[in-house]
Amino acid sequence: MLWLYLLGAVTVLIIVLRRVLRRQKPLSDELYSTRVAIKHVHSGVAWVQQNGLIGFANESLAELTGVRADDLAKRDWYSLFPATEHERVREAHTQMLLAGIASLDTKIERGGGRTDSVNLRLVAVHDHKLRLVGHHVLIHDLSRQRALEDQLHQLSRAVGQNEPVAAPEPTGNRS
Repeated sequence: MLWLYLLGAVTVLIIVLRRVLRRQKPLSDELYSTRVAIKHVHSGVAWVQQNGLIGFANESLAELTGVRADDLAKRDWYSLFPATEHERVREAHTQMLLAGIASLDTKIERGGGRTDSVNLRLVAVHDHKLRLVGHHVLIHDLSRQRALEDQLHQLSRAVGQNEPVAAPEPTGNRS
């Protein structure tokens, strides 16, 4: 008679386990797709833990800074920016803590001490009890846009002074 109770209990546990696993599969798929999306964002993404250290950086951010993604982990996130920008970034961080999100046009340090313009967006992340657990750092590289703006200003100045302007090099193949 005991084996009958055990058989019933095992059957119920198997049914419950199958239902739990069926519920978790969509969550696992969603988590995987989110990780893949973050890894391949072209601008640059970092997860900063509550203690201020980078917990994760995607490959795009590593290429932008000239540092391997694994080497960015466990570094202070302020080290992404030149020392002259730290105060402005701290102000944006404070605004993010108050409003949940903040944005700032600033500069980022690239390899070799070079700096380039970026748009920085900070997004606070809270747990289910609304405690701050860290924040995301989203970086959009503006260096190409700034270079094109500078070129446009130079051309406008040259046209305003009636100087001859060289035609820009064609960039695409024409058939």
